[in-house]
Amino acid sequence: MKEHLISNVLPGSIAEEMEIEKGDYLLTVNGRELEDIFDYHYFTNDEEVTLLIRKADGEEWELEIEKDYDEDLGIEFENGLMDDYKSCSNKCIFCFIDQMPPGMRETLYFKDDDSRLSFLQGNYVTLTNMKQADLDRIIRYHMGPINISVQTMNPELRKMMLHNRFAGDALKKIDLLYEGQIEMNGQIVLCKGVNDGAELDFSIGELIKYLPYMQSVSVVPVGLSKYREGLYPLEPFTKEDACEVIDTIHKWQAVCMEKHGTHFVHASDEWYLLAERELPDEDNYDGYIQLENGVGMLRLLEEEFKEALNEAKPEPDYEESVTLVTGRLAAPTLERLIGMMKDKFPKVKADVFPIRNDFFGERITVSGLLTGQDILAQVKEAGINTRLLLPINVLRSGEEVLLDDVTLTDLKTSLHLPIDIVKSSGRSLLKAILGKEVQNE
Repeated sequence: MKEHLISNVLPGSIAEEMEIEKGDYLLTVNGRELEDIFDYHYFTNDEEVTLLIRKADGEEWELEIEKDYDEDLGIEFENGLMDDYKSCSNKCIFCFIDQMPPGMRETLYFKDDDSRLSFLQGNYVTLTNMKQADLDRIIRYHMGPINISVQTMNPELRKMMLHNRFAGDALKKIDLLYEGQIEMNGQIVLCKGVNDGAELDFSIGELIKYLPYMQSVSVVPVGLSKYREGLYPLEPFTKEDACEVIDTIHKWQAVCMEKHGTHFVHASDEWYLLAERELPDEDNYDGYIQLENGVGMLRLLEEEFKEALNEAKPEPDYEESVTLVTGRLAAPTLERLIGMMKDKFPKVKADVFPIRNDFFGERITVSGLLTGQDILAQVKEAGINTRLLLPINVLRSGEEVLLDDVTLTDLKTSLHLPIDIVKSSGRSLLKAILGKEVQNE
């Protein structure tokens, strides 16, 4: 029998009420053994649930629970998936993990392609590792949305890009998900001279056929680090390339709006910055459905910042000095936002300090791939002596550790400066710059 170790019981939860404890094992739900977290969520959704629990002393408890439909039991497991993670069998020409330097922590080199992480964490999966039984279970449980790394709708090209002879056939699983009315989101990692141009145009046209269950598609440029020796020869996109990509996407957006009332396909923020074009208006992002792919992040940040600033009470005598540490991608937007503050807070001095990514190479410009060592070296070299603001995405989720294992405490100690972490919202940014809650007019 497969047993699942309970690592935490949430305070005030049903599980705490039933005296389930950390260190107990969940054996069955409604008499069924559980393969993984999918089964757990599906079988515990009912209003009447029977759990078989084995206590630390070996005693087994059968607990009958009445609850609201979909009400969570408040149990967390040692293994978040309640099963082994499935590793990726592809060798994608654009894989960023293959572009990592040696000597980093082992977990950074693990390639996952696990459909369960798509539902739990929003990961994008290629479908090549999904067995028919997995697909059947997703349709039977009617789970969604599932996020799919499409890359191209050309089966032969997809086999080449993923270096997997089954990658073309895996596209047929999108048809089965569509027939099962499963909500999906797609992603295209665009590689210059490979799946751009006419291939991108073709892929978008094919993906539109899956509306309304395919809710959105994002197009993002491939990330190229300096560690590409022996890998497929990919080149960075130019301003002219970015303009062409945006024009193709805008053409299809017009088609989708007319026929389906949605923009459907979206360019990530990098394309607009590279093309030196204005970001689209907020309405163009269809509710920011692809935010985690960098689609509309800067527009949302700006809109939230302006809203918070408009509500703020002017304080012409309030003084503050702060430096915003960021990647090169977001720096121009942050400069513009700071400029908006001058009328209400003329004595607040906020400087933007973009970090050059020496660790991965200068082509990497996002803040989420900044390392502690680059921040430390460049802030020291610049002689900055104000309070620092770091975006929350430089840290590992739930921890105060950066990508290269430098801790937030390490940075504070080495720089002898106060450092605040800024959550990813415009309101949080304004509060962090001012060093206090914003007073409303």
